[in-house]
Amino acid sequence: MKTSDIIIQALENEGVEYIFGLPGEENLDVLESIRKSNKIEIIITRHEQGAGFMAATYGRLTGKPGVCMSTLGPGATNLVTPTAYAQLGAMPMVILTGQKPIKESKQGKFQILDVVEMMQPLTKFTKQITYGKNSGAIIREAFRRSQEERPGAVHLEIPEDVAKEEVEKPHFFNVENIKIPSANKDSVLDACKMICSAKKPLLLIGAGANRKRASVALTDFVKTLEIPFFNTQMGKGIIDERNPLYIGTAALSSSDFIHEAIENADLIINVGHDSIEKPPFIMNADDKRKVIHVNFFAAEINEVYFPQLNVIGDIASTIKELTSQLKDNSKKWNNDFYLKVKENVSNHLAKYEENNRFPILPQRLVKITRDILPEDGIVTLDNGIYKIWFARNFPAYAQNTLILDNALATMGAGFPSAMMAKKLNPDKKVISVNGDGGFMMNSQELETAIRMELDMVIIILNDNAYGMIEWKQEGEGFPKFGLEYKNPDFVKYAESFGAFGYRPTSIKDFEEILAKTLDLKGIHVIDLAVDYSLNHKILNVLLKENSKK
Repeated sequence: MKTSDIIIQALENEGVEYIFGLPGEENLDVLESIRKSNKIEIIITRHEQGAGFMAATYGRLTGKPGVCMSTLGPGATNLVTPTAYAQLGAMPMVILTGQKPIKESKQGKFQILDVVEMMQPLTKFTKQITYGKNSGAIIREAFRRSQEERPGAVHLEIPEDVAKEEVEKPHFFNVENIKIPSANKDSVLDACKMICSAKKPLLLIGAGANRKRASVALTDFVKTLEIPFFNTQMGKGIIDERNPLYIGTAALSSSDFIHEAIENADLIINVGHDSIEKPPFIMNADDKRKVIHVNFFAAEINEVYFPQLNVIGDIASTIKELTSQLKDNSKKWNNDFYLKVKENVSNHLAKYEENNRFPILPQRLVKITRDILPEDGIVTLDNGIYKIWFARNFPAYAQNTLILDNALATMGAGFPSAMMAKKLNPDKKVISVNGDGGFMMNSQELETAIRMELDMVIIILNDNAYGMIEWKQEGEGFPKFGLEYKNPDFVKYAESFGAFGYRPTSIKDFEEILAKTLDLKGIHVIDLAVDYSLNHKILNVLLKENSKK
């Protein structure tokens, strides 16, 4: 059996459904093996970044590694950003790249980079397959590494001559699901003592808790113990945010309205957050507040995060055990202060939600989107200033209904991630919200989305500038400089791909277009003029006011 056939059968053995990629001549044997597979579908993208972001999002939403493929050299370097995106975001992903023959060279060093070395700091595991008979074992090990906690990216390089090798009696390995151990009983008891001793405990939910079992366990924990909670941006929706004990989302690391609650807590039970995701609060050496770290792995100690207790093990099991141990505890906490903070946060967030000025304010956009989208509808975000407003103002009712990245926080990932979300959830409404800058970084995937026959709405927030950096620039006291550009006509641009384009001229017009397009087949692109002028007024004033407290 040819090595490339072994590799694809090994991927089938792992349950792989899709390979996303842009192959080259060095991948042709692997491509032929995919053609012969009746279990794996190849989805060709227009850029390797699109393939990588789709594979990473597949891993994020399913818990199974997404697989992407590129050729050598420039194809592999184009996968660097999606690799970092998956690695920092704890998304299981397997990257396959081609390479020139390694046993004889016909083209010198043409296009050759040390891709394995390049991927070393970006992945959990990177290896060149040098011997066809070992390929099955290497695939199994790569998938194991990708999925084990903390999940992330792995990379395999497949030289052209190795892919052609004939192998006798190939070995395919059993896929074993490794059960994560439960937390040590003593550490659970220590956590119970700290919670019982607290006067104002507060629950924090981060991205690592985005598992079905953990979501159920945390919902029961809050219901049983009546401890208020807040979340990180990537922890949104793990508990339904209509819950009366939901305080809000930490969209900034400090000086946001919600930090009044965080700063007054004497104990934070941190479930599933680690400091790779932008911290929702900053610890200081003179803090009287204690922190319990509940996760699959111990906290990495640094200047902004140094918890007093680690409870390490399966998160769902830990939370269930804490609930069981504490449910008969006679102590009930007074949540009046937190509920007043919640009311204060809600009042601030609602301030501009009904403002009908046009171009649209981001707060109004969030409100309209939430009102029109069904409860199980999905919003994906690219990276920009609007991400803060969605994180703060958009109540997520279920897991993975607001998908954003706050680890690498790269531009260009939002649209491909929306494509994957729709592919996996064909019966759900999907809206992709992008800044004009981020959308243009991978806008060529419009053709891929149409070829995949996806039905979705893409909103482009058009301000002809890199708005988030402008906000930071102004906050630093610098004059506006170097961040403006001129966009194409997005309606004509969309139509040139075979999509449908719209340009609303009022709030009412936008509401009608959004409601209509969500029920239509095909790709619908809405070029929406946005007014970010109040970002500076609201966020900069907020930071200044709270820094004085």
